[in-house]
Amino acid sequence: MNTHKIAVIAGDGIGPEVIAEGIRVLNKAAELDGNFAFEFTHFPWGCEYYKETGRMMAEDGIEQLSKFDAIFLGAVGAPGVPDHISLWELLLIIRKRFDQYINLRPVKLLEGAPCPLKDVAKEDVDMIFVRENTEGEYAGSGSWLFKGKPNEVVIQDGVFSRAGCERVIRYAYELAREQKKTLTSISKGNALNYSMVFWDQIFEEVGREYPDVKTYSYLVDAASMFMIKDPKRFEVVVTSNLFGDILTDLGAAIAGGMGLAAGANLNPERTFPSMFEPIHGSAPDIAGQGKSNPLATVWSASQMLEFFGHKEWADRLIDCIEEVLTEEKVLTPDLGGSATTSQVGDEILNKMVAGR
Repeated sequence: MNTHKIAVIAGDGIGPEVIAEGIRVLNKAAELDGNFAFEFTHFPWGCEYYKETGRMMAEDGIEQLSKFDAIFLGAVGAPGVPDHISLWELLLIIRKRFDQYINLRPVKLLEGAPCPLKDVAKEDVDMIFVRENTEGEYAGSGSWLFKGKPNEVVIQDGVFSRAGCERVIRYAYELAREQKKTLTSISKGNALNYSMVFWDQIFEEVGREYPDVKTYSYLVDAASMFMIKDPKRFEVVVTSNLFGDILTDLGAAIAGGMGLAAGANLNPERTFPSMFEPIHGSAPDIAGQGKSNPLATVWSASQMLEFFGHKEWADRLIDCIEEVLTEEKVLTPDLGGSATTSQVGDEILNKMVAGR
């Protein structure tokens, strides 16, 4: 039997609540299948750990995590800990050190999910964003000069390497070819006259190797407008770290809200562990109340299952989410219901069993 070793960083706020349901779902899939298993190891890292130790993760945290096949991350962030600390000293370190250069974010309107757009059919919102995940605008390069003085200057650099751009763009082309879908590149070449012109050039160069893939290119402001006015024009989308971060949250808003938003941070070569997470925040205002929506975590569990080659179970989890949404009997308050986090988890498990 194949056993997948998973490092669990439940994190802060509602993170432990939703991750608990994700673990139950993964274990149930393994139990029902019988041909694979999961072994979970929990790490207490996050903002509470920071308050106690001054670090978001153990000093040898990366070395510890490197022994696992994947990482399951809840949510990170808490009052009293600056956002740049909680982000840069845990999530971004993991992404960069494990070369998780592909951020894969589905923006798909499931059956029964609420959509704020008028007259939009389910099939009109079905995108997959391939976001560059380790450099670009979030490279962390820059300077802070004359700090605290009247002539204070801050420089924030974007880092776009040929290797970094090529590999994420090539991944997107391969995905579009495999799924027989169009590929759209989103940049801002008219204003960012070095980084985004370079990005556009590489998108065109790599595209010559994929004459069978129909492509489009949009400026990020136009793309934002079209995502609202005509979302069906987007299928596979590739873009930079910053634009991908912003546009996928916009995508979550039109595809049911952050409670249904999942993301995978992939090292496609599997040299290092990949990481799977619901991408909502830690929501400290509702932590511990049983109100958090675990469906995004279930979706990220689906992504993990697909990554490990269990495509049937990955698809089944999405079906289970749709069944819960369409029946409208067991939903958390953010989706208009009164069910608790664990009750929604129970309903997913019941549907997994019923679907066998």
